[in-house]
Amino acid sequence: MNRFAVGHATHPDWRAAFALASAQLDAQLAQPVGEVQAASLGFVYLTDHHAPHADALYGALHDRWPAVAWVGAVGVGVCTSGVESFDEPAIVLMLSSLPAGRFRVFSGARPLRGIGGFEMATALVHADSRTPDLPDLIEDLATRSDSGYLFGGLTASRTRHCHIAEGVFEMGLSGVAFSRDVAIVSRVTQGCQPVGTTRRITACERNVVLELDGRPALECLLDDLALSLDEPRQAMSVLRATLVGLASPRAPIPLKGSEAVARARHRAFGDDVRVRHLVGLDPGRHGVAVADRVETGMTLAFCQRDVAAARRDLTRICAEIRDELVPEAVSPATVPDAAEAAPPPDPASRVAGAIYVSCAGRGGPHFGAPSAELQIVRRALGDVPLAGFFAAGEIGHQHLYGYTGVLSVFMRGA
Repeated sequence: MNRFAVGHATHPDWRAAFALASAQLDAQLAQPVGEVQAASLGFVYLTDHHAPHADALYGALHDRWPAVAWVGAVGVGVCTSGVESFDEPAIVLMLSSLPAGRFRVFSGARPLRGIGGFEMATALVHADSRTPDLPDLIEDLATRSDSGYLFGGLTASRTRHCHIAEGVFEMGLSGVAFSRDVAIVSRVTQGCQPVGTTRRITACERNVVLELDGRPALECLLDDLALSLDEPRQAMSVLRATLVGLASPRAPIPLKGSEAVARARHRAFGDDVRVRHLVGLDPGRHGVAVADRVETGMTLAFCQRDVAAARRDLTRICAEIRDELVPEAVSPATVPDAAEAAPPPDPASRVAGAIYVSCAGRGGPHFGAPSAELQIVRRALGDVPLAGFFAAGEIGHQHLYGYTGVLSVFMRGA
């Protein structure tokens, strides 16, 4: 039986935070729960207040649990079930008892190509946000997995950027790959809402969009926002809060059923959209500059961060994960005595553990109150072991996102 246990502590001294979180793990692991294998894989997330001490923390982890392989990253915040510690010194530790043959830790010092006989179905990936060509590295890694699906995030720090994978690293990426025997359900939730129609890029140069559907891009932007550059102060205030949602020229997978209806009603983005900053205007060419390279054929929608849309979409992905966890209930019409039909199982009973990576721009009060984002997850999944961090970019599928959350659940018995 797989088992996950989690410990979370806030303290300005990393040693005290480590001791408090470790004591919570010891208390949980001391409780008998059937036949459980020994802990084998650990996840550690620390806020940037403790990042200068990452090497010492990694040493302490191995001293206390010498048989456990550790992976993790630094963020401006960390989270566990129902609670976030944002912009304060904190550590989250999670231990799991996944069979050793079902995962492989990788890094620049331990490349996956050097691990023979292991077939990667998916992977949890952590990366230094300063690494050049990260989108290409992530896409390349995704192509080497059976599912083409990765999940994780980029380091976010005002001190030391580092990620952990049986060692402490800066730059590059690392993580842990899982075989197909590990059942994981993962979803991406968006945090922005379109403020105008979705258009196709018909002319561009590097990161400057010149035309949308044959019209000047700047003209489209001003129309969607109902702005005029004749009133620059008002215009700049609105433009600073405006982002762009970009999608690949490859046709996205069409939505079906209730998901399509729900997104249409609330004008929500799908998983194929990547949100980027609007970084400037080009009045001479009537263009707009975005914080990503663009190409002809991509679709673009101007958007803004929206608390209500973010809450709705997080609730949606939690519902989708619940549906994946609980098999369809047996119809009473097919049961001779409906009164004897067993009640549907609680989704929480099928969750072994979870990883949640959210954008640093979503943390704190963005959801309306401290820890409100994590409380939505807890209400949907139950009080399950969960660890995660607030990142400078989120990894889902083969994409690098912004202003999103990526929730990944390990199913019990995997």
